[in-house]
Amino acid sequence: MRNLLDFLRKYNYVFLFLLLEIASFVLLFRFNNFQGSVWFTSANTVVATINGAYGDMMAYLNLQTVNRDLTQRNIVLQQQVEQLRVALARATHDSTYTEKRIAEILSDYEMIPARVVSNTTRGSNNYLVIDRGSAHGVSTEMGVVGGGGVVGIVYLVEQHHSLVIPVTNKKSNISCRVRGQSYHGFLQWEGGSLRRAFVDDIPRYAAAKVGEVVETSGYSSMFPPGIFVGRVKKVGNSPDGQSYRLDVSLGTDFANIRDVSVIATPHKVEIDSLYHHANTQLSM
Repeated sequence: MRNLLDFLRKYNYVFLFLLLEIASFVLLFRFNNFQGSVWFTSANTVVATINGAYGDMMAYLNLQTVNRDLTQRNIVLQQQVEQLRVALARATHDSTYTEKRIAEILSDYEMIPARVVSNTTRGSNNYLVIDRGSAHGVSTEMGVVGGGGVVGIVYLVEQHHSLVIPVTNKKSNISCRVRGQSYHGFLQWEGGSLRRAFVDDIPRYAAAKVGEVVETSGYSSMFPPGIFVGRVKKVGNSPDGQSYRLDVSLGTDFANIRDVSVIATPHKVEIDSLYHHANTQLSM
């Protein structure tokens, strides 16, 4: 306490001077309009500057939260744009002749629409995964088609997804024919280009020509006859030299495949039962 009194006694003139200055400024600005307006304007400017600096600082501190919210909103907007793009594409889509013919051939079949959610294209045994499974009526050994024609055959089925062996798998073996002819062979892929496969075992007396349509023969329970596969690109000799080998340009673009349909053949169970019964009887 004594130190405080000594301090005030020592600097009392300074405190008195400051008090008088403050009093003079109050009298000056309070009772003189011009000086009062100058003080008011200057004070507001200082306060505005301080408030602006404080606002900038708080905005900077909240920038991370704002950016996170903007990112989430952008993701939602991108999803909505993609949904609108797909809906617009479907609404304005002009079906090709191949799509119309496939729809006509399959008009008596139950079609299960699906979307490809996984697609391998760089191996020798490629696979597709679609977003439909047993819960949607899909079962093994069902044929799969797309806008460009034959896609493949269902191999494994789970409740909500299925694995498809596409034409671009070396294990694929689909019975095909040249349109307008009864001779058939088996479509196989040997690797390399995803748009090229071969049909072997076409008899030499068959009149196969470049540019003709290759389609399913119907000699299986997976595909009805007449589903587009591709076009003959080249006619050559099969490895054994006894028949023709057709170099086929595939209609399905497996690198960009997205929407497909699974064919629910109405008599597949009955046909498979006959095959199983016959095999059982012949093996006895």
